[in-house]
Amino acid sequence: MTRALLALGLALGTSGCFVSLGDPLGALRGPRPLEESTVGGEGRAKILLIDVSGVITDAPTKHAFGLVEEESTVARMRAELEKAGKDDRVKAIVLRINSPGGGVTASDEIYGELRRWKTEEKRPVIAAFGDLAASGGYYVACAADRIVASPTTVTGSIGVILMNLNLEGLLAKIGARNETFKAGEHKDLLSPLRGATPEERRIVQSILDHLHARFIEVVRDGRPRLDESRLSQLTDGRIFDAAQALDAGLVDEIGDLHRAIDDAKAAANVETARVVMYHRPDEARENVYSATRGAPAQVNLLPVDLGVLGSGPRFMYLWAPGLAE
Repeated sequence: MTRALLALGLALGTSGCFVSLGDPLGALRGPRPLEESTVGGEGRAKILLIDVSGVITDAPTKHAFGLVEEESTVARMRAELEKAGKDDRVKAIVLRINSPGGGVTASDEIYGELRRWKTEEKRPVIAAFGDLAASGGYYVACAADRIVASPTTVTGSIGVILMNLNLEGLLAKIGARNETFKAGEHKDLLSPLRGATPEERRIVQSILDHLHARFIEVVRDGRPRLDESRLSQLTDGRIFDAAQALDAGLVDEIGDLHRAIDDAKAAANVETARVVMYHRPDEARENVYSATRGAPAQVNLLPVDLGVLGSGPRFMYLWAPGLAE
């Protein structure tokens, strides 16, 4: 019964079942101008710490039954890069990644924004992995000049997934029947109300293969020292711990966030620098370990925020083993 309820909720495009533990009214006002806080170090030069945390999105994320709206990962990244580009004292960026990935387009847009910023500003970007930097999280990291993984990082999952459900059997049990009308043989492709035909599976698989090939090219471009003889194995969707990723050439070194900050200073040719973060007025930044977002604390009563899936199936650079079973 639990699986059936979860499946039905997914098909209806629910955004998950949340209980908000904070005041949502501040988030309803929309984003306000970014402000800067010093979270460590000293000196005139600055190292900007940017977070990519949680599921990577290109649309605002709604929580607490739609009452709380959080700006998308893409919008936040663009805003922070724009502000950093106008400040000559920002000598480098440390991209702190703790993400299972997210939307294909959202991941690609952030990757592109970072690449453009590096090209235009001629300033280094260092990626620092937290607990998880998988799939789209790793895709984004490929824009960095150097990747530092925590000793406990899990990374990889280089692949594409499209999660869908076939509720035909469930609907039959409750006496419901699919009566979709269409013009175009495949107009209702990926409908959860019926199973896919062999031709439809071929159509979807061709798209998955194309997106996977793009991911592999991004890895090739970002990791030129990767062992080509192992490329097919490294990009088959499996995950790696930090030591395995280092051995495979997926990361450059194992170290903590401070190691990544030191690398950023070295790459920027500065000996001392303040570590800064940008924040909205309703967000707190106290030290380098401060969380990325200022949205009210929430308890998710389901094992995943189904809102990331939108109102139907989406192609995702996402590691989500709980839904793939």
